[in-house]
Amino acid sequence: MDAYRLGRVCRALRIKKHWRQVDLAARVGVSATTVSRLERGHVRELGVGMVLDLVQALGGRLDYVVRWQGGQLDRLLNARHSAMHESVARALLATPGWVLVPEVSFSVYGERGVIDILAWHAQSRMLLVIELKTEIVDINELMGTIDRKRRLAPVIARERGWVPASVSVWVVVADGSTNRRRVRAHRTTLRAAFPTDGRTIAGWLRRPAAPVACLSFWSDSPVTRVKSDLATVRRVRRRGPGVAEREWHPNR
Repeated sequence: MDAYRLGRVCRALRIKKHWRQVDLAARVGVSATTVSRLERGHVRELGVGMVLDLVQALGGRLDYVVRWQGGQLDRLLNARHSAMHESVARALLATPGWVLVPEVSFSVYGERGVIDILAWHAQSRMLLVIELKTEIVDINELMGTIDRKRRLAPVIARERGWVPASVSVWVVVADGSTNRRRVRAHRTTLRAAFPTDGRTIAGWLRRPAAPVACLSFWSDSPVTRVKSDLATVRRVRRRGPGVAEREWHPNR
């Protein structure tokens, strides 16, 4: 959606609500001039946060769409997701007792989707749903997706002969400044939804007992690492004089 169309949409939504420009402006805490600029397509003059606030006040939702060299952007994102998938799967398979199935598509009770990695620990009868996120966009959508997959996971697992005693979830987020900033902005909500972090998930994978809900960061480094931005303290392992690196590996 270009800036001009965005302005027309906002104007149409405002009129449908029988609001004047000053009415919308008052609800968001901006001037009527700001609303006028938006409706005329002068988005560059406004901050992204302000545009989001105005759209949400109108009852709308603004989604970002970035286009780059035709279909090259999708291939770029898929390549990063695939590399992350391979890295996480390799680390999990190196932990004794786990088997996994990648890209598990499902259609249960009319609900459809794909579980990035479905892992099974036979000894503990623990089922683990792993969600891989190269980019954090919508926190509410993420939590809703995880809740749906956790709820449907036992049914999906039984199709493979697995009868879980409990279900755990692990959201693995690509490490990066943007993702860390978005997680920090929703720190309280995410901590409540995913109380387990990267400092404890390694030990849990070796000895899964009670079900967990974890969110942690995964580095693109050749050294497999899990980090958590929800934790205030991180362990540091020294790898030589004057060199320190935070790292995690399921076999350590």
